[in-house]
Amino acid sequence: MASQVEIQAMRHAIALSAHGLGTTSPNPPVGCVVVDGQGRILGEGYHHRKGEAHAEGNALCAAGGAAIGATAIVTLEPCNHVGRAPACRQLLIDAGIVRVVVALVDPTSRGEGGVAALRNAGVEVEVGVLADEAELVLGPWLSALRTGRPTITWSYIADVSGPASALDRMPGVMELRKGVDAVLHADGRLEEGVLGGHGAGMINIPSRIHGDGDTALRSLYAGGVRSLLIDGGAGLTEPLLSEGLIDYVVAYLPHMSPSSSTGLGHEIVLAGFRITQISRAADHVCVHARREAAAPVIHRGSFAGE
Repeated sequence: MASQVEIQAMRHAIALSAHGLGTTSPNPPVGCVVVDGQGRILGEGYHHRKGEAHAEGNALCAAGGAAIGATAIVTLEPCNHVGRAPACRQLLIDAGIVRVVVALVDPTSRGEGGVAALRNAGVEVEVGVLADEAELVLGPWLSALRTGRPTITWSYIADVSGPASALDRMPGVMELRKGVDAVLHADGRLEEGVLGGHGAGMINIPSRIHGDGDTALRSLYAGGVRSLLIDGGAGLTEPLLSEGLIDYVVAYLPHMSPSSSTGLGHEIVLAGFRITQISRAADHVCVHARREAAAPVIHRGSFAGE
């Protein structure tokens, strides 16, 4: 069973992992903390970009020789393959780590998996620690793996004439853009998320979406896109909604009179979605909602990360 020190270190690793949102795709955003027997942090790190060091490599680099006999806390199962970066399970073994605490098992593990390889090498491993909290960061990536398409968030202003673009009008949308790989505008244009800059060979975003919704989304997935923000009116989203392809909604409700007979004429929160968070600003209310649906089968297509 994980100690309180390890649980707190896992929360630290989860927070670190969020630094990779919007920049790691098609790899997952992962965080890692290395602690000694007294719970002191020896090194910490996160994965920033495909082709660069993984979270474990960065944390071990910071810990140096102090990692011998230490514990590694990591939000996702250490990888068991060599790509552009070394296999993380081997880095942990070579560094002298004696215990590894993992939040979530990696469904893309190749061969026997990093956890099994670590145990075979005599490393003590515990899995499932704060898995639900780790999913707050890894959830969109895991969902994309299951469905074979990007996880989609639709942001809009709930206007009397229908859903309207929230970009450049609501400050919260810029924060949403920092955590996604690509943004689809109401006119069909596609662009990288604010923190993108993946460069050649990382993800491939066309200038516009072509073809039917599901085909276009799978094409984006094949290009490395794991999270997509759609901003604006219902024209683009109606077919996606009808096919159950919208995962999250962020609706902005402008300030209104305490008593009104006008109404918006449409739903603020769409049928089939449940509210997960509501906050109020000076001139609007922001409503976050998530689609209610059974978990789909894990997608068995190719995995481009390494």
